[in-house]
Amino acid sequence: MALLDKYKRLLDTAKDSDIEDLSYYEQDEQLYVVGTTSHADIKNKLWDVYNQIDPNYIAGEVVLNIAIADSVRGTQARIVSQDPLLNLRKGPGTNLPILAEVGKDELLMLISRANDQWWLVRNKEGVEGYCYAQYVEPVGT
Repeated sequence: MALLDKYKRLLDTAKDSDIEDLSYYEQDEQLYVVGTTSHADIKNKLWDVYNQIDPNYIAGEVVLNIAIADSVRGTQARIVSQDPLLNLRKGPGTNLPILAEVGKDELLMLISRANDQWWLVRNKEGVEGYCYAQYVEPVGT
């Protein structure tokens, strides 16, 4: 089955969402979905649909590159992990690639809560990714 068919529901959700410059294509046995949105909930919804089709993203057939517009502001937060470094991941799951590491007490921008376990965040270098919610604590501004 072609990936475009297998992930039709994901693509339909993306098409029906407010995503600028949405594009998608198959390459090297992976489906790439690319664009920018000003709504973090859209990105989280796409990850949810992807997870329903491929539980825990085990097949790894989709590269979901939906960015949140830089103009989207969030709440400042601090990393409160006991470990010296916390991983920022491509999506809300431990099977997904690590994009960056953030240090204990480092400040981040909380963009959106993806679910009970994961926050969508942006670090000071502008890297956007997901990290465990239990290790992030909002701070007063």
